[in-house]
Amino acid sequence: MLHITSLNNQQVKDWKKLSLKKERVKQQAYLVEGFHLVEEALEYKKDKVKQVIIREDLLEDENFLRLEIEEERLVIITINIADEMSQTETTQGIFAELEIEPLNFPSSINGPILLLDAVQDPGNVGTMVRTADAAGFQGVFFGKGTVDLYNPKTLRGAQGSHFHLETYEGDLKDFILQFREEGYPVFGTALNEDAVSYKEVFVDEPFALVVGNEGAGINEAIIHELDQNIFIPMHGQSESLNVAVAAGILMFHLTN
Repeated sequence: MLHITSLNNQQVKDWKKLSLKKERVKQQAYLVEGFHLVEEALEYKKDKVKQVIIREDLLEDENFLRLEIEEERLVIITINIADEMSQTETTQGIFAELEIEPLNFPSSINGPILLLDAVQDPGNVGTMVRTADAAGFQGVFFGKGTVDLYNPKTLRGAQGSHFHLETYEGDLKDFILQFREEGYPVFGTALNEDAVSYKEVFVDEPFALVVGNEGAGINEAIIHELDQNIFIPMHGQSESLNVAVAAGILMFHLTN
């Protein structure tokens, strides 16, 4: 068990750097914050948990006492260090450092997969990961230009759902070509003359669903690889839906 009391400690500096993508890539690690996410990490990815970091005044907290943590993985920190590390307005005082798992393509297709094409808002991405988990998706693919999964805001939005499903990253077009070679359909949310209402689409096999950038939509090169474009009819005055809301509607429709 390690006890750190100085803000100038190198380990504290390294943890703080993990808020930046380039440092997460360099260290091949990321942080989750809060009792719920730490508990999820220990339950579903215990072998990837490098350290659990807890504020010294919380050692007798019932939320901490129910966690099963080996003493050699436990690091105790002061209140000011916790405040310095936190990415939230009011920290719960507990963090876990985990190894990043490289997973570029699924080894086999067993269920639907959500494909993200340059979706940039971390809140939207986190919400879609959480919704994909709830809808029973096999995984989520992070295409180029999409905010990374380990962004602190993405992790807060996902609420631990990235521990429950597979995540991949890479070239979206390459993935789609491989996916279609398996004989499964790929749907997208591009609105053009070939698009049909989502209410007309039903599928009883694994499929991929592509959602695009908040402003530009799906890249034109990706649109050409789709089997079918689908849209959600608007009944009010709004011209469009938030991408995470639209993805949620489509994911649950296509899996039911």
